[in-house]
Amino acid sequence: MKEVKRKGARSIKDISAVILEQLNNGEIETANLIEWLAVNQTKLLENVLKESNRMNYLEPILTDISNLKKQTVNTINEAIGTGILTESILNNDAEILSIISKHKSDLVRCWSAYTIGKKEELTIEEMLQQIQFLSADKHFGVREISWLAVRPNISNNLEKSLEILLKWTSNEDENIRRFATEATRPRGVWCEHIEKLKKEPELGLKILNALKSDSSKYVQDSVGNWLNDASKTRPDFVKDLCEKWKKESQTKETLYIIKKALRTIEK
Repeated sequence: MKEVKRKGARSIKDISAVILEQLNNGEIETANLIEWLAVNQTKLLENVLKESNRMNYLEPILTDISNLKKQTVNTINEAIGTGILTESILNNDAEILSIISKHKSDLVRCWSAYTIGKKEELTIEEMLQQIQFLSADKHFGVREISWLAVRPNISNNLEKSLEILLKWTSNEDENIRRFATEATRPRGVWCEHIEKLKKEPELGLKILNALKSDSSKYVQDSVGNWLNDASKTRPDFVKDLCEKWKKESQTKETLYIIKKALRTIEK
């Protein structure tokens, strides 16, 4: 029998006590952004550690959270993921990394993304290879955190990353194809800008060309947003590329991307 998808509450105050408890216990996934923002991640952490008999990990991670300059869903998420990685190294415990990567709770799988993004010993090839399964996660939140967690490393290894991600553009999974543009957006959302791409968006041209008429609206939106980002520093590049695409690829998909790409220029 097919599982019925919950719609989720429209505001935090409308989330029932039963649903909130299930979310904090890690028994169910969040249904929308409102629920995602409402989860008490420290309670969730305590429940995950209790469930896996690792309560000794709790205190040091809570200390890391309390030391944060700014506590937001994303900074707490990152602190917990980083803390779990640290504890796994100190305790020679690879099993906890496996547990959280497959957990029922989407927020716990988000922590898993940071355990990959913070592994200093990984090359960019290894890091992107390890994050790919989370980039294809069925939950929107995990997909967003997957690129956020590795974006600093992509930025620091830009040309190699673009070369690797170009191969992702031919993947049959639309989520993996979308990662190639979303992770490399010049400005992006909730993240530091990639200055080199703001100045030289041409570096991303092969990826953009590969996806210019992608069948997925999810991918189309990301490509359009990538170009809209670039238009704020290099409007000449975006206008020229869109003119070229209009001549070469008059599909409805390409025309939709062009419209999104030019929205700031044409304001």
